[in-house]
Amino acid sequence: MDSNPFPARPLPSSEDLKQFYVGKDVNDVPKPAVILDVAIIKRHCQAMLDAAKALNVGFRAHIKTHKTPQATRLQVGEESQEVNLVVSTVLEAEILVPLLKEFQSAGRSVNVLYGIPLVPSQVTRLASVARHLGEKSISVMIDHPDQVDLLEAFHEVAGLAACVFLKVDSGYHRAGLPPNMLNKNGLLEKVTAAEKQGHASLLGLYSHNSSSYSGTTPEELMSYLNEEISGCKEALKKNLHLLPTDRELVISVGATPQVVSSQHLLQNSLSSGAEALKTLIVDPAHDVNAKVKIELHAGVYPFLDMQQLGTNVHKTQDAENEIGISVIAEVCSVYNDGERLKSEALVAAGTLALGREPSATYSGWGIISTWRRKAGASRLIVQRISQEHGIITWENDGESKIPLKIGQSVKIFPNHACITGALYGWYLIVDSSQDGDGSKIIDVWPRATGW
Repeated sequence: MDSNPFPARPLPSSEDLKQFYVGKDVNDVPKPAVILDVAIIKRHCQAMLDAAKALNVGFRAHIKTHKTPQATRLQVGEESQEVNLVVSTVLEAEILVPLLKEFQSAGRSVNVLYGIPLVPSQVTRLASVARHLGEKSISVMIDHPDQVDLLEAFHEVAGLAACVFLKVDSGYHRAGLPPNMLNKNGLLEKVTAAEKQGHASLLGLYSHNSSSYSGTTPEELMSYLNEEISGCKEALKKNLHLLPTDRELVISVGATPQVVSSQHLLQNSLSSGAEALKTLIVDPAHDVNAKVKIELHAGVYPFLDMQQLGTNVHKTQDAENEIGISVIAEVCSVYNDGERLKSEALVAAGTLALGREPSATYSGWGIISTWRRKAGASRLIVQRISQEHGIITWENDGESKIPLKIGQSVKIFPNHACITGALYGWYLIVDSSQDGDGSKIIDVWPRATGW
């Protein structure tokens, strides 16, 4: 953001990074390094936009996974007149200001939700972004009456009202209020009073349920989405007398597994559960005496990772073609000569290169791609990690020697893309649709780090 008065880690020079990296093979760069395949990312982003359009629902893209303007542009596409986003840090919103002003200049409306219940330290920074972007550009999340008091300070800095989403807990128990307690300690009356004072504008209800990360079938994932929408509708019905009737209220729901699973609703033949969900999405105002709009939100879907593939949201475990993020690292040593109970290899990438997030589908910290090597009968995995080291073994014990050599580069698919990306200052961009094995660097995307 221009003239940002708040201290932050400076982004590296995009031009310096491009001068060093562009044109190189990923094998020839300092490692570990994080790679994005833009061909896969574009495909996932377009599929999400197409599904939202076909289902006639709103879509709010979460940018916490990548924290870059470039991937944000792919998430929102070019067609929709509404650019609705979620950020997890205020810094994400600040770095997007030039892009968002570009969207506004093209006649697109912009609304950015700060996706954590409002705290005092972030009010001034959020309000400063709102001052740059104008009316209805910034939304905040409220789940406690005391947070409403902060909206006056927001108004003083921004000169305009903050939009408000009331946070509903649909079973994940991370943040929010259960449907039957949405008016905790007079919360709704306080929001109404803040609206009358010009400090707030209620947009609707927001729910995020990452319990779906434990799902294993599209049917199960869609059931989580049904639960979220139903929970928000229950909250509306119980509190209609305290909510505004002069506008369409948004029910914003989702997480990547259940939102991607909604693409299955476009099939010709649907199960009874899928049919019920589709009806709920198409006619959310049924049995609610109010105008209601469904909005889906998701974040990690452009990249995916081993956790996401474990949900079978795409009905495939094809990491090579579905995961858009990988870490390139070097083999340091190989133990194939009886030094250990089974053959292993040492790679120079550990917790600080991969993260330490588990996957429900296998016991390890990353999957070794078949990139530039011959596949075996089972997968090579990063079985153990420490700070800067990873131990590669066969996933199954049926094979003997590890077919790697010292100095060889390996591509590792991480368990959790959001955590892995946060460990790096920039992404190296390749395009497998233009370059057979996705190895030539065509761009570099600096990413926000910190808060």
